[in-house]
Amino acid sequence: MQLQQLAYFVAVAEVRHFTHAAEGLQVAQPSLSKQIRTLESELGAPLFSRARGNITLTPAGEALLPLARRILADVETARREVQDLTGLRRGRVRLGATPSLFAGLLADALALFRGRYPGIELHVEESGSRDLVHDLARGQLDLALIILPLQSSDPALETTPILREDLVVVSPRPATPPGPYVRIADLRNQPLVMFRQGYDLREATLAACRQAGFEPKFAVEGGEMDAVLRFVEAGLGPALVPSMVLSGRPGLAGTPLAPPGLQRTIALAHRKDVHPTRAAQAFRRTLLGFLTDAETAGELPPGVGRIG
Repeated sequence: MQLQQLAYFVAVAEVRHFTHAAEGLQVAQPSLSKQIRTLESELGAPLFSRARGNITLTPAGEALLPLARRILADVETARREVQDLTGLRRGRVRLGATPSLFAGLLADALALFRGRYPGIELHVEESGSRDLVHDLARGQLDLALIILPLQSSDPALETTPILREDLVVVSPRPATPPGPYVRIADLRNQPLVMFRQGYDLREATLAACRQAGFEPKFAVEGGEMDAVLRFVEAGLGPALVPSMVLSGRPGLAGTPLAPPGLQRTIALAHRKDVHPTRAAQAFRRTLLGFLTDAETAGELPPGVGRIG
């Protein structure tokens, strides 16, 4: 089994077309087809069903695809790690985080890192915590800021808790809050603006409502962070969000939950079976130092506390 064969297999699996895959790889289509046939022969099973020109993955192909993607990602990481050895003048960091973190703390941390290591490429992935865990497992990210605790079915990750953040009930600012706090039970008859599947905030909201004895109603669901906040501004309903996302949004007001409230723990994570590259380690040091300095200077957003 050769890396080139795996690359050809993944390309065809993604576009479901041999000719288009060959064009994307800038290789001759017969050569690509021959390499995939050789791979199928070595594995002892067909990887594609080619009935009537419709290319689909066989069960063997479905099983191989995530493994092939991970192998190729790990090889690329290894190649860049060797290139990193020239004093971090080159390299790459692939970082994932939730939208609330990119909109808040991480922009300044990324700017600090860029100033120290201008030759290192920065690639960011903005998504919900559940999706980021899966991207880490597939080798598509070097580091990710995810929400703890992990599920028992999650892949083996090394996690370092770094921040604790309060969740608040957000509503349009002209609305007058009923008091200094909101109880989860107060949301029983209020249709909520709800995040899409894959967001830890969706699961946190559902769990809190169910613990209070009711199943929440949705005014609208399926949004990303920016969409959810805009829907709340438009008056579609309240939402449960991290306190830090309200910075720079004068049209929104956040009301704390009644004690003990709800918090979430943010951790920096990477795969246990892959040692972070030197570039990723440098970013980790930069981020942790930035957070420590921000805490010392009293510059962490309201409702956010440092761990460790």
